[in-house]
Amino acid sequence: MAILPIVEVPDPVLRQTCAPVPAITDEVRGIVADMFDTMYDAHGIGLAAIQVGILQRIVVIDLQDRETEEEEPAPEAVRDPRAFINPELVSVSEESSTYNEGCLSIPEQYAEVTRPARCRVAWLDTAGERHEEDMDGLMATCMQHEIDHLNGVLFIDHISRLKRGMLMKKLDKLRRG
Repeated sequence: MAILPIVEVPDPVLRQTCAPVPAITDEVRGIVADMFDTMYDAHGIGLAAIQVGILQRIVVIDLQDRETEEEEPAPEAVRDPRAFINPELVSVSEESSTYNEGCLSIPEQYAEVTRPARCRVAWLDTAGERHEEDMDGLMATCMQHEIDHLNGVLFIDHISRLKRGMLMKKLDKLRRG
């Protein structure tokens, strides 16, 4: 397949809302495959279609043993690729959890983000089958992060203006070398 260019802030495409996928086609399955290739190449654990400039409600996630590891997985790490088409949050818990989140569209920048600790998500798979699942831990955080992307929301929107400003200044400095 193909490695797609990742859209980075401040590109306004990241603030758009993605349209639902009307039908699961070979083209959609191709997009999913390209998104996995792109995510693995960038050493990410999640990617929303909008991050590669495709305004459709498609998400791919592969935690690759990251539930227990803080470092990059070894090349032989077991992959568990999951594609979510038209994902939607059915419910979220009142209990919250905080993770140090990062984003492929905001390279090498991280911030503590508090989100619901658990969520129930409904979606279609690449065969068009409907699923619904309760998620917790890193999977719940990652899914909420990626669904936010589909709605034009970035993880930095969940932190204070001061922290967001500091993070963006660090990113600008990094880009300037």
